[in-house]
Amino acid sequence: MILWPLAVYIGFVLFLAAGSVMLSAVLGERHEGRARNTPYESGIVSTGSARVRLSTKFYLVAILFVLFDLEAVFIFAWAVAVPELGWAGYYGILVFVGLLMVGLVYEWRQGALDWGRSPAATDRARRARLSSQK
Repeated sequence: MILWPLAVYIGFVLFLAAGSVMLSAVLGERHEGRARNTPYESGIVSTGSARVRLSTKFYLVAILFVLFDLEAVFIFAWAVAVPELGWAGYYGILVFVGLLMVGLVYEWRQGALDWGRSPAATDRARRARLSSQK
């Protein structure tokens, strides 16, 4: 087996990484100041804690946005290639958009797009809280 080129490459990468770290430690700027360790972003001194608890609905909506945004890329690619695809491509995109609609309706029915509590969920939570206090 000829693995020596891989070993040479890995050795070179490790040498380059270690050399970069050592060179920055030797040549890097060192100074201590009053504001050295304070967080600062975009000209605004931050206030409060950075550990804010966010609802998982934010992440769910972000994932749904990425999912449906990615599918828009496929639709744009289809739109560019319409002349070459013909009717088969048209039927294919109809199936694709139909599946997107089924997925969107499913997410809607599951409550993934609801930001507030429904009256029934609020009532259930109130009853559960009252029953646990007894």
